[in-house]
Amino acid sequence: MLSNIEEIIKDLKNGKMIIIVDDEDRENEGDLAFAADKVTPEMINFMSIYGKGLICVPMLGSRLDSLDITRMVTDNTSSNETAFTITVDAIKGATTGISADDRSNTIKMLISDKTLPEDLARPGHIFPLRYAEGGVLKRDGQTESIVDLCILSDLYPAGVICEIINDDGTMARRDDLVKFSKEHNIKIVSVEDIIKYRKEKNLVNITPDEPTETFIRKSAEYPSLPTSFGSFNIKNYKSYPDGLEHVVLQKGKLNKKTKTPVVRVHSECLTGEVFKSSRCDCGEQLDMSLNEISNSEYGILIYLRQEGRGIGFTNKLKAYILQDQGLDTVDANLHLGYAADPRTFSVAAEILRDLNVSKIDLMTNNPKKIKELELAGIEIEKIIPIQAKPKNENLEYLKTKMNRMGHLLNLSEFKKASEKD
Repeated sequence: MLSNIEEIIKDLKNGKMIIIVDDEDRENEGDLAFAADKVTPEMINFMSIYGKGLICVPMLGSRLDSLDITRMVTDNTSSNETAFTITVDAIKGATTGISADDRSNTIKMLISDKTLPEDLARPGHIFPLRYAEGGVLKRDGQTESIVDLCILSDLYPAGVICEIINDDGTMARRDDLVKFSKEHNIKIVSVEDIIKYRKEKNLVNITPDEPTETFIRKSAEYPSLPTSFGSFNIKNYKSYPDGLEHVVLQKGKLNKKTKTPVVRVHSECLTGEVFKSSRCDCGEQLDMSLNEISNSEYGILIYLRQEGRGIGFTNKLKAYILQDQGLDTVDANLHLGYAADPRTFSVAAEILRDLNVSKIDLMTNNPKKIKELELAGIEIEKIIPIQAKPKNENLEYLKTKMNRMGHLLNLSEFKKASEKD
């Protein structure tokens, strides 16, 4: 079904369309895509007729900034944080802006070095998307995928994408996309394969405006922080472009005896960690992690600022209300317009690399965390379960994490104990 990256690159260079599919746990959708500098009215028309989705143009942030094309909203609450900008039309040579000719012309204007900000009307009928610096290694979306592929093809770093919708109005999934591919003789590539290709070829920095350093930067360090769990070296890292500050607690150092550290990648939870809420197990997991690290020769806690599984404190409280009304933690997130777990763990992988760590024993129950760290090039030698004793107040929450999110939990013993009571 899937084509290799070299075949995809060849097709893009030859001005052909491809189909990019994302992970089944993400949107589970496919986009028609081609390189922006190969655009023709016929290709736009094909997307309109057969793709049926929104026609967008993923581009580098530096190019959008030079054209004064700003983000559509300052607070992006979409489930996958698709970075939409203000829509545009070409002013010169345009009619209504929506025809295949007009949209093709607008795309050509977007990538022309002769275009000035005043040459584009706002709003318009083309939807530029802001590429996340770092591409698929930073964000595993079709936006980053097509730009990465264009760069790898030595083409202008911008693409054109359009979601594929079935004739009945439903989204085309894997089986539908395979059928579509065969009918129209269009090759398919997955986001995951692009990630693997970049890692196998060691293509860490590929865009012209991408920083040569990693996407995180250590901003401060204190050698010995005394805590009730022992003394830790504490570091502060800042991630870009979101500007979030993450904390690392470390015991010991890499040497011949301590090659593999015990690592916990932990997301912030104010209610569970500070106020000792019984609705979750975050506070207990943090304490267990620090205790495990303290008792090891070499251990690292990476504390990520991902409050509420990445939806923020305000939405976390809104999710609590929805859960009290009968929704579980997954459906509450979905109701608010978020994915069940919108977090990514690429920042944690970058921090580990900055610490010269490539192999770890990971304390987690979360299969998504395992998968993302491995895709980011971190070798996981051992999985260490980290399960606190459930409470009546969080049992349903834990059941949802186990049954709907695949967390590696064992709640049978608690069930037996409850039945005895």
